Amino acid sequence: MKAVRFHEYGGPDVLRFEDVDQPDPGPGEVRIRVAATTFNPVDDGIRGGYLQGPFPVALPHTPGIEVAGTVDALGAGVSEPEVGDEVVGFLPMIGDGAAAEYVVAPVDVLVAAPTSVPLVDAAALPMTGLTAWQALVDAAALASGQRILINGAGGAVGGYAVQLAKHAGAHVIATGSPRSGERLRELGADEVVDHTTTGLTAAVDEPVDVLLNLTPTDLTALLGLVRDGGVVVNTVPATPAPADETRGVRAVDLFVRSDTGQLAELVARVDRGEMRIGVDRRVALADLASVHTEADAGTLRGKVVVVPSPA
Repeated sequence: MKAVRFHEYGGPDVLRFEDVDQPDPGPGEVRIRVAATTFNPVDDGIRGGYLQGPFPVALPHTPGIEVAGTVDALGAGVSEPEVGDEVVGFLPMIGDGAAAEYVVAPVDVLVAAPTSVPLVDAAALPMTGLTAWQALVDAAALASGQRILINGAGGAVGGYAVQLAKHAGAHVIATGSPRSGERLRELGADEVVDHTTTGLTAAVDEPVDVLLNLTPTDLTALLGLVRDGGVVVNTVPATPAPADETRGVRAVDLFVRSDTGQLAELVARVDRGEMRIGVDRRVALADLASVHTEADAGTLRGKVVVVPSPA
């Protein structure tokens, strides 16, 4: 089968589109014929060698943390899902990923794929959707009537966060570029701040209950926007969340985890028409290195879905 792998850490040029052996599922695993995977910023960090501490992958390594596809073979002890079932999942971070025609996955990270969208596009839901859910529901306990500021809402996680926050009944303030402003309003943002022209401290004229940060930012400068007893939830490891104990402002640095119950709920919301999956474009597996190049250059925009070449 075809796969993209890197045999050493480095820039995007270490990625090779090559022939590899088709994997066989072990006990508690299934093999998936991949419909699509995606690019996530953590893929760039793992490939570049910056994240060897938290993610000590074995080389050669195949990236691709999110997967959508069809179950192709079952390992010992597996009865569900069945061969032919369409599934989505957030794969283990240090195992071989889904930038390949086939991938092996533990059954306990998989749920039935949404039926209302193309299976290829469903790959854009697991990791990013779970990040938004765990930030707003688990960490922030966002409630109806509260105000939330989503900083960096123009990205993949931000789109889901806006939708979840609006569905929860919150007043949603989202930051984004002019390119993403209209889309954020369509997803439910009550206010959109163009971060390229307007400072947040000037634009937000009333304190928020929740500050969700999705982009590298000096959060200390934004802490004053959070009301007493509020919470700062941060998903960017390079910029830890600050707390203010004197005002009772909590700080949560979030790192997403696989949770099939939450993922199944996200799928259900997609199928009920309550959540839109955001896909900026699709690229062929053979062109994955070009996506990493864009990420390194800071020019990558939106969620990119990666589709394997025909077998």
